[in-house]
Amino acid sequence: MTKNKNNQAIWGTRIKSATSSTFQRVGNSIDIDKRLYKEDIAGSIAHVEMLFKQKIISFKIKNKIIYGLNKIEKEISNNKFEFNKKYEDIHINIEKRLFKIIGEEAGYVHTARSRNDQVITDFKIWMRSATKEIDTSLDKVINNTLKLAEKNIETIMPGFTHLKNAQALSFAHYLMAYVEMFKRDKKRFNNDLDSLYENPLGVAALTGTSFDIDRNYTSKKLGFKKPTNNSIDTVSDRDFVLDFLYNISMCSMHISRIAEELIIWNSEGFNLINLSDKVVTGSSIMPQKKNPDLLEYLRGKSGITYGNLFSMLTILSWLPLSYFKDLQDYKEIVFKSYDTLIDCL
Repeated sequence: MTKNKNNQAIWGTRIKSATSSTFQRVGNSIDIDKRLYKEDIAGSIAHVEMLFKQKIISFKIKNKIIYGLNKIEKEISNNKFEFNKKYEDIHINIEKRLFKIIGEEAGYVHTARSRNDQVITDFKIWMRSATKEIDTSLDKVINNTLKLAEKNIETIMPGFTHLKNAQALSFAHYLMAYVEMFKRDKKRFNNDLDSLYENPLGVAALTGTSFDIDRNYTSKKLGFKKPTNNSIDTVSDRDFVLDFLYNISMCSMHISRIAEELIIWNSEGFNLINLSDKVVTGSSIMPQKKNPDLLEYLRGKSGITYGNLFSMLTILSWLPLSYFKDLQDYKEIVFKSYDTLIDCL
């Protein structure tokens, strides 16, 4: 097997001119996807372990690569790793550093693998963890709401239709309506985990590889239930991203509705509740006012998550099979929506 002695891009012999600085800046994603470093390293370790099992690389090379990858993970975790924008993304940054640590054998880490399947594998692993984090946050919101409901079974309030007083009811019963909303959100996120447990690793660029790899082995190592079925679909599929963004949008919508309700209840026209000073601000010109800024923040953030969902739908809507660079932007879109939802919850 030929080694990549100088750690050069494989397309370097075909392209004679250096990439323009503007192109590098626009195409660079390292500031966004560096948060995937743990997933990328875990995927690479499972991959080289599979390569050794299949007798594609030697025991010595496998151990050297794993040693280097573990060292890189420690460097990043300890903020001692220098991310270089010239190397575009987290995958190339890690590979370049691996070459510096162990030498030419680092090139074997890319045997029987493309960045096309690598990036999807990393992201599915990250999304599984993100989904569990959202589920945990939803549990906390539900449990806190239940505790508040238990204390207010005898608290009577007006129930509204058309924002007009309709019927008297228990505040606890009103709060339980919010619980039902969040329970549906939990169900949506958990239902979509199935697609995140299909392993993309091994489909390579779009038609697989001629190496005798074992995709069931890497699936087991990385916590997937099974390999994906069609290699062409795998590298172009971002349905799981749309599902995730849709679920975030739905949950954001529920948060926005609740925030709007509390804003109305806190207004002088209704005067049903008082907000804690911890979640209000004053006026720059009217000192008697306490403004529900935090609730307005929660209400407004739903627009961000809706916009991200529609951005991803638009990106995907005109892409033929299979991989295109347009797909790179989904990482930033998902991270922004996820971070926004976690903050709001």
